[in-house]
Parts: sequence; structure tokens; C-alpha cells
Amino acid sequence: MSAALAVKYPLLHPEGLTALRSTEPARFQYQSQGAAYLNLRGLSLEALPELDEARIANLCRVVRGLLFSAVDGAQSGHPGGSSSKVEQLVTLLCCGAFGFDAWHPKAAGRDRVVWSAGHCSPLFHALIALVYQALRRNGEAPAASEACKLVYPEDLARFRRWGGPSGHVESHYPLADTSTGSSGHGISAGLGFAALHRSNGLSTRAFVIAGDAETEEGMTYEARNLAAHLGMENLVVTLDYNGFGIDGSIFEVMPAPYVNHWFALGWNVIEADGHSPLELAYAYRLAARGFGPGRPTVVIAHTRKGTEYGRLEGTGDSHGTPLPHAEYVDAMHKLGFAIPGVKGEVANDIQVVVNAIDDADIVYLTGRLRAAAVRILPEAVLVERMRTSLAGRPIRDYTTMQRPAELPAELIFGEGESVPTRKASEAWFAWAMKNNAFFYVGAGDLMKSILTGKAESVYGILSPSNELGRGIRFGIAEQNMAMMSCAMAQDTLPGGFRPMTAFASYGVFTCMMANSIRMTLINSAVNPASNAFFIVLAAHDGPETGEDGPTHHGLFWMSLFTAYPGIKVYKPLDANEAVEMLFHAVQRREPVVFSVVRPGVPVLRRGEGVPAARAATDGAYVFRAFRNNGKPKLVLAISGGQVLANTLEILADLEATRDVKILAVTSPQLFEELRRENPEKAAQIFPDEDRAHVVALHNGWRGFLYPFLLPADHTARNFGMDEFSRSGSPSEIYQDAGFDAPGIREKILSAIG
Repeated sequence: MSAALAVKYPLLHPEGLTALRSTEPARFQYQSQGAAYLNLRGLSLEALPELDEARIANLCRVVRGLLFSAVDGAQSGHPGGSSSKVEQLVTLLCCGAFGFDAWHPKAAGRDRVVWSAGHCSPLFHALIALVYQALRRNGEAPAASEACKLVYPEDLARFRRWGGPSGHVESHYPLADTSTGSSGHGISAGLGFAALHRSNGLSTRAFVIAGDAETEEGMTYEARNLAAHLGMENLVVTLDYNGFGIDGSIFEVMPAPYVNHWFALGWNVIEADGHSPLELAYAYRLAARGFGPGRPTVVIAHTRKGTEYGRLEGTGDSHGTPLPHAEYVDAMHKLGFAIPGVKGEVANDIQVVVNAIDDADIVYLTGRLRAAAVRILPEAVLVERMRTSLAGRPIRDYTTMQRPAELPAELIFGEGESVPTRKASEAWFAWAMKNNAFFYVGAGDLMKSILTGKAESVYGILSPSNELGRGIRFGIAEQNMAMMSCAMAQDTLPGGFRPMTAFASYGVFTCMMANSIRMTLINSAVNPASNAFFIVLAAHDGPETGEDGPTHHGLFWMSLFTAYPGIKVYKPLDANEAVEMLFHAVQRREPVVFSVVRPGVPVLRRGEGVPAARAATDGAYVFRAFRNNGKPKLVLAISGGQVLANTLEILADLEATRDVKILAVTSPQLFEELRRENPEKAAQIFPDEDRAHVVALHNGWRGFLYPFLLPADHTARNFGMDEFSRSGSPSEIYQDAGFDAPGIREKILSAIG
């Protein structure tokens, strides 16, 4: 480099950086801006009188024996992370920082538990089996119920078998408040529980049991970011830091120092030896009382994956690989269990482990369980706290919400006007917020477009300065938004109050939320007591976001959600139908994916043969009946308000040669349900003989209207938008797709010949 260039660009000169470092060293220094940090590893800690480390060590030995036996009996499961987390879970039960009533495991005031590492079900069931074996030995075991199934040691012989303990964690057992198994979802769920309880004036904590590889999942970043921003100090993650995922070392994909992934986002961090009950007890107590500034806390517990699991200890292979039977027997013998080890007779092995629980262990564990139960306040006290915190709000939930006999003016839209259906959901959400103390609304950084802001502003945005807010700003974080909101809707607050949530994004982006929704639907199926009611607002449906181009055209998203059991897609044709269908969803208490559009669509004129907007709640209704004019019959099954409006422009032309019936379709799933439950009414709307005359029109995925067609007509008489479009105004895109009035006429004539 020339001398002239070195003067002009000194940093590019070989000596430039050296000179700058010597004169201004601060420019080369960076300090992370985390919350609080503490490393307990190897620290000389004062003994805790209530923490009998010898007893806990034996209880951990028993839990490992039970979980190893369960895995061997099933020849399936996840021993690696289960065995490395044993001290964390046994210590959590015994340390005095965790509120849990083993005699009433679903007590309203309990601390919530999320097994983000939901694959660690061998540990989960072994832990429950230990707890209830202890209570049974004392004659104190509670009765099992559908809402809370108990596990005893002998049940572990049926682990992962039909009718036996589940292969992943499910919430109808004690010590679990949501069903898990998909990696990375649990921190979002724990955040949902923590936010729900704090926003109702409660001090309930949410404990998340996580693995270290989950930090790779982008969804956990979204959750960690929002949790720190909201200052959720009642959220505690106990993280099994063993260094391995399924495929190998986590450092193959996470090169930065591990703690940075938490500390840099503003979490309090405590590092501890994950096999030291004393260090863990200190960590949990510090976290529970509020360690550092008002932020969530992660306890990074350094462990060995596959602890005590023979040659697989300390390897990624221990994650989901059972030891060969002979090696399992050897591992059990090294743990001190003289099992007979006859292959296929695991029940005998389990009994040997149970016999190793002596009376002193039972006394100690039962005493610590009583101490955990004492931490839970009476439900009446908690309800009064909620009422005091929420003074001035209507203390009722969605289960008592009713459609007013006369709708308020803000929920009525003038016939003949052009109104976006997103204006109807905006008005309804705001009305519902004023009539429900436990309704939460948010959007993925799209509030101004989707119009959730009016509802959010009723009680304000949830924040450290507004802990009782009901609006949530999630940011561009659809996965966390969905799982956090779904978890809130799964829970039951003291007094039996049930939260409901609405979370919103564009229809095209709902696919990013699908797995969170799927996990919640599974939870509702396996544990009906926690059935979640939520509304997924799929905004800007259809090609109405034309100018944005194909990245934002909502054409195909509903193909996913119509396949899931336990949820339905609603697609109102106008604003008044949108209001009625939202009330209907609340009445049914079944979650919905709710379609709304951005531009105005005509508010339909009712009367003169057109039924009231409430007819939309049947899923389909007769918008125009046959005229019985003797001409060949034609049934137009139409979904989409603009499609109907365009079709009406050519109706007179069609009726010149046909007897036309228009079937307005708002939810094929609802109508199929009507056919099962009230076949007479369904036949009045759409009798079977009509199928032979149907031409279906939908401004999106053509499969949406399959239920109204004969199988042979799924293609020839069924029209949707089957290809990605281009940027253009909505009218241009409708024209290009042949869904303007002339195009619809051409489609119909091509189908009927």
C-alpha cells in the first residue's frame, strides 16, 4: 500500500489496526448487556437443613432404575436426556421453591410445569411413579380421574404400549400442564402460562424443563426475546446442558459460547452442576425469589447425557437408543439393583427397584411434598386477588359470553355498503374485550394492517409497566405468538375462569404457526379438561393483497387447517356474517381459523329470500333458491364475498338458460357437521340430488369446496385459484384468474356445456 493511501485509509494499512488499538483500546472492547449472572459450579455452599442429599441421591437412583426398566421393556424411548435430568427434577420437587400439591395435582394455584423436552417421558413417568408409590405406601394416594391420570411403578411395564404411559409428555398427568414432544415449543408455552398468571395479579411461576439443543430452534429465540422484554420474572427454565442433540454435539451448529444465547437476550443466568442437588436447590431458590433484575431466569445445569446408562453415557447416541438387554442388566446392577433381568419380564425388574425405596426415603419424600403443597394458596384467596387486581373489569370469561339479543350498533354493518371483513373482526374483538376479563389479543407486527389495535387498547399492551394488559405485541414471531397464545388458552385460572386468545397474521403466514396449533389440538384431544378456545385470524385472505405479489396472496393456506381435527376454518362472505360467526365460535368453544379480507366487499342485502346473516353459522345456506322455471338446474357453490358479488353480475344471463340456485359456503367443515347432527336441516339447504348440478367457485384452494361435489367433479366442475399469481390490483388478479364476472361466466359454461 502506498504511503498516500495509508494516510487516507489508516485502518487498511498493516499497522493501522495496531496503532488504533494502542491509542483507543475501547473501540475493540465489547460488553454484553445481559441481566444478572452467577456461576455456582464448585462453590462451597452452606448445607440446607431440609435438603437431605443422601436421601435425594437414593431417590435419583430409584428414578433412574425405573426409567431404564421402562425403556428396556418398550425397547423404545429416550434414555439419554431423561437420565441426565434426574437430579434437576427430584431436586425441584424437594427444594422448597416449587408449588405442587401431589394430593391435588391440578390445584388451581400450583406452579405450572412445561416439559419442553417432552421426549423425556421415561423420566416424567418414573418421577410420577415414585411420587405416587410413596403416597400409596402411606395410604394417601389420591383417586385418579380423566382430568389427571396417575402412574405407579407397575404401569411402567406398559410404557409406550397401548393404554400404558405415553411416549411423550401429556398434560392429563400430574407435573405437566401442556402436551409436548415437538422440540422448541415449551419455552413459548411456559411464557404463555407466566404471562397469563402475572397479568391476573397472581404470583404463580412457570417452570420449563428444557434441553440444550432446543436453543437451536428459532422459535425459542422468539420466546426468549419476548420473555426478557416483558420482564417475566415468574418464568424459570431449568436447562439440561449436556452438549448433545440426537445427531451429535450441539456445537456443530452453535459456535457461539452457549451462555450468550441467553444472557445476550437479557435473561438472568445461573450456572450449576446439574448432578449436585445442593447447587440446584440454591439455583432454584434464587430463581424463584427473583434473582437479579425483574427478568426470567435460566438455570444452566451442566450434566452428562445418559448418566449411568452404560457405554452410552456421555454420547449423543444415548438420546433415543435403548441399550441391548444384556448391557441394560449390567447398568442396573451397577446402580445397585440385583434384577433378574429376564428379557420380556420387565415387571420383575421394576419390583426390585421399588423394593429399594426404604421407609426413610418415603418419609423424607412425603415431607418434602407436603412442603411443596403448602406453597399453594387456597383458591378462594387467589380468586380474591384476581378480583382486586382486575377491579373495574367484568369478571367473566368466554364460557358465559352470549350474543346480545339486539346487537350493539358497532357490530351492525349497513346493507349495500362496501366493508372489509377485517373491520368486522376489529369491532367484535373490541366488544369482546370489554365484556371479558380474560381475553388476550395480538398480532405478528401487523396490528395496523389486521386491525387488532382497537381491542388491544381497551386495557393496553402487556408490558412491565402495564402488567395487567391484554394486548400483546409479539413482533415478527409467528411461531412464538401461536404457542404462547395457545398455552394461555389451555389453562384454567383460579375460580375456573378460562382464558381465550386471538392471534393474527396474514393467511399466507399461518403455515408458520401450524405446528403450535397442532400441538394444542393434540393437547385438547388427550386432555379435554384443558380444551383451548382460540381464534387464529387469517387476514388478507384470497388474492386481495394483489399489489404485494404472490408472497402475500392468501390462496392455499386453508388446505392445512382443514386437515386437522378439532379446528375449523370459517370464511364469512361479508361483515355481518363475520360478527355472527365469531359469536358462533365462542358458543361452540371450538378453535377456529378465521378468514378476513382487506378491501371492502358488499354487505349482503337480506330478506326477499336471502336469510339473515346468522345462517352463515350452518356452514352453508341458500342465498338464492331455485325458481322452478322448468329449465335445467344449476347449483353454484360459492365461497368468497367478492366471488359472490361478481357472480351476481351475470346471474340474469345464466338464468336465461338455467334454473340457478346459489349456495353460499362459509365453512364446509361446519356444514359437514350439520349433515351428521341434523341431516334434515342440512338436506333442506343442500339435498344430495343437488350434487349432480354443482359448479363450485372459490377464490383460493379449490379443495375447500370438495365436500359439495361428486368425486368425479372435483376438477371439471370445481374452480379455484391453482397457481401463484403476480403483482397487480385485486381486480386485475381476479381478471387474470378468470374470477371477474366474465371469467366466472366462462368457467360455468365450460363446466355445464
